[in-house]
Amino acid sequence: MLKDNFLAWMKEGNVSIPSFLLSHYKRMGLSELEFMVLLHIQHFNEKGNTFPTPDQISDRMNVDSSECSSLLRRLIQKGFLQIKEEYRENSILFEMYSLEPLYDKLVQFFLKVQNEKETSQVKVEVENEESLYTVFEKEFGRPLSPFECETLAMWMEDEHHFTMIKAALKEAVISGKLNFRYIDRILFEWKKNGIRTPDQAKSHGQKFRLHNRRDKKQEIPQVSKTVPFYNWLEQ
Repeated sequence: MLKDNFLAWMKEGNVSIPSFLLSHYKRMGLSELEFMVLLHIQHFNEKGNTFPTPDQISDRMNVDSSECSSLLRRLIQKGFLQIKEEYRENSILFEMYSLEPLYDKLVQFFLKVQNEKETSQVKVEVENEESLYTVFEKEFGRPLSPFECETLAMWMEDEHHFTMIKAALKEAVISGKLNFRYIDRILFEWKKNGIRTPDQAKSHGQKFRLHNRRDKKQEIPQVSKTVPFYNWLEQ
């Protein structure tokens, strides 16, 4: 019995909703009730009923038939729904609801959102680029030369994120070697060693400096302590 009920439930099928529509229907100008009406129309279509009546739709919702009719008219007026006519068997004219206007609007809105994201990203990149030049000039205590500006632009084009360039600048300041050649060497070493985040760079820099201090200690010559010889026979 349980198996039969489960199979019957599975045969009811599912309603596929584009996740983008679910996330953006409010921004597209749809209310919750309008959105639900469109979903019910889609479900009716998938079940073979291409022109459900307001009564049939309202039976599934917490609205009466009159309000459902108003929702349908509003969806048509706003360009989310369309009534189409087509001839079927025996040349009988049938009316049907079409969701093509909804999906046309969905595609257009998706392209608009993508364009907004790209514009926003470009704006962020420009702001980051400007702040990067400002940070360098502040650390160097002077305006950057044309060659240094060109080098900085080259780093940004060479897949070096602005946070990593800032981290390399900080590493150069800590090491007391504030020049573009040293910073370029740092970025090259990081890229070669797969260092891609400021935290990884910080850890790598600490290990590098610790290693250098140990090497310098080993290079210091050991001064032998000799006990002066006193010749008692000369006294």
